[in-house]
Amino acid sequence: MIHMPRRFAILCVFAIFTTGACAPRSGTSAPPAVKLAFVTNNSSEFWKIAAAGVRKYEAEGHVQVDVKMPPNGTTEEQNQIVENLASQGYGGIAVSAVAPGDQVPILNRVAAKTALITFDSDAPLSNRLLYIGTNNYEAGRALGGEIVKLLPAGGTIAVFVGTFSADNAAQRFKGLQDAISGHNIEVVDKREDGTDRAKARSNVEDIVNAHRDLSLVAGLWSYNGPAIAAALQSLGKKGKVLAAVFDEESGTLQAVADGTIACTVVQKPFQFGYLASK
Repeated sequence: MIHMPRRFAILCVFAIFTTGACAPRSGTSAPPAVKLAFVTNNSSEFWKIAAAGVRKYEAEGHVQVDVKMPPNGTTEEQNQIVENLASQGYGGIAVSAVAPGDQVPILNRVAAKTALITFDSDAPLSNRLLYIGTNNYEAGRALGGEIVKLLPAGGTIAVFVGTFSADNAAQRFKGLQDAISGHNIEVVDKREDGTDRAKARSNVEDIVNAHRDLSLVAGLWSYNGPAIAAALQSLGKKGKVLAAVFDEESGTLQAVADGTIACTVVQKPFQFGYLASK
């Protein structure tokens, strides 16, 4: 029996940093008083929703907010982007850290030059001013709670994500593990794809083929949902191997509707963009 999705969203805003800017006088074309940047951790569909939030506050606050997306989602790409922005006179930079533990030195160099905040994936050991985003541990627990409902007699699961070094991925996985603890549910495999969409799908196919008795697959990043759905459909495993994922990409929502994915935990990416800009 396919479990119907239960929508869940948490937005935990620890602080809001507001930069004031005066609107230009009527009839003038004065440039924005403040130039900001919003740097994502990859180029997935998820960030289109966040970009809409950026644009809303950009118009309200009369500021310029440039959205930058590392095309391959690598730490090196993101580091180059934020260092370039910091040297170009940006008044503030918001970043979703790909590998926060490794990026502390670079983030601190950026924070010494401009106002630095994080969103979505935090870098708590850096000198960032604040974090805006989901409480990822609680979101992971929410997904884990749904997995417990889907597997009342227990079972085996595999977990997929771009990189477990990202704070959001690490916290979601920990929350998931804590939620399933004591319910006879075992994580038998986990794989990273480095934001490579083809690898995200092939990882699922490889694991499902390697574990013939696998009960469920879980995806922790937005594009993992469509990749999981495509893999299960191609293997003829729809309804035989359950799926629980994150976020609301169109491929994920279609897979929820057709029963390939049992549930998804959604966030508030529009608010990520809007509040980070504000």
